[in-house]
Amino acid sequence: QIHPVESGGGLVQTGESLRLSCLAAGSRFSINAMGWYRQPPGKQRELVAAISRGADTIYSDSVKGRFTISRDNAKNTVYLQMNSLKTEDTAVYYCNEGGTYSLRGYFPNIRSWGQGTQVTVSS
Repeated sequence: QIHPVESGGGLVQTGESLRLSCLAAGSRFSINAMGWYRQPPGKQRELVAAISRGADTIYSDSVKGRFTISRDNAKNTVYLQMNSLKTEDTAVYYCNEGGTYSLRGYFPNIRSWGQGTQVTVSS
């Protein structure tokens, strides 16, 4: 495995919840920052949430208060709990491994994207 692997996407209705998982590829997961991005249809990829190796987190304004990013170093996995889903959350969600986390934000590792998982929220 050379890229992270996302899972957990699906079709839900507005107001429902999903939890995405990302199994990291690297052997240094515990010291890597991780990020979740999404790409809505016809739009650019955008940062949703990121978590540092010390479990500090940042969120985009559009998901703050609804989404929670977390990590389990024993399982080499990062999660994205998505609650109160809206139709505008519909997108392909991507995991990024080993980017740069700072107070200015998360900057992705361009060599380490997952294949993405589709999240569709219907009204």
